[in-house]
Amino acid sequence: MQSGNSNDAPASPAGGCPFHGDASKDAQWHGAQMSFEQQMSYGDYLALDQILNAQHPLSPDHNEMLFIVQHQTTELWMKLMLHELRAAREAVKRDDLPPAFKMLTRVSRIMDQLVQAWNVLATMTPPEYSAMRPYLGMSSGFQSFQYREIEFILGNKNAAMLRPHAHRAEHHALVEEALRTPSLYDEAIRLMARRGFAIDPQCVERDWTQPAGENASVEAAWLEIYRKPEAHWQLYELGEKFVDLEDAFRQWRFRHVTTVERVIGFKRGTGGTAGVSYLRKMLDVVLFPELWKLRTDL
Repeated sequence: MQSGNSNDAPASPAGGCPFHGDASKDAQWHGAQMSFEQQMSYGDYLALDQILNAQHPLSPDHNEMLFIVQHQTTELWMKLMLHELRAAREAVKRDDLPPAFKMLTRVSRIMDQLVQAWNVLATMTPPEYSAMRPYLGMSSGFQSFQYREIEFILGNKNAAMLRPHAHRAEHHALVEEALRTPSLYDEAIRLMARRGFAIDPQCVERDWTQPAGENASVEAAWLEIYRKPEAHWQLYELGEKFVDLEDAFRQWRFRHVTTVERVIGFKRGTGGTAGVSYLRKMLDVVLFPELWKLRTDL
């Protein structure tokens, strides 16, 4: 006699599990592609075998994997930052600002991501770092060619920073090109000159290997733009995108300093710098000085 209970499990196929269902249906899971012998898979497209096998800890310490993954993912984000910054610079150069706005916003959001990433590395305690530090040799984030290229594209130029890359010709060439090319901010200043603002000639054509430095004519142009934003809306928006970018970059730098101090205190960095003391000096670097000064002068 049947119980009439609607919760009774359905009869299972002979010899099968009542909860497994039809194996032939499993092979067609909601219309998803299940066979990749003849198709490119997710892992193929992303080259995950290469990426996930690129971690090679040198110490026996468990925490070294965190250190490696933290820095490798940072380098991947920096690759995207460079992709966007180069394209944004070209857009400004050709007076095509709307695409540049999107690209600069994306770079700022990447920096936000990198700020949060320091929270993960901060879970490494001083004893844990000390256990693996001897295996790092002289390697240091200071030697990142991508980071140096980002600094140069944003205008913080210093020819001495080419030297750490002399042993890798292809990296040296990329950093040197960024040193010799007008920065993103240089191109914005040249754009303002093309649009009729009275920019000093030495700001439009100069030795691009040198940092721009603060200039009264550039500040005067930005002041005019900010006093009448409705008349110069695109340049006004560009100025704010630069401020967003530098704001995010400052937070990234500050979080870096705090994490390093938390983990190693005031020991010297593995690359030979003064560590925290050196990083604190970098907090004083201003990328777009006129855009910050005008806030006082408005």
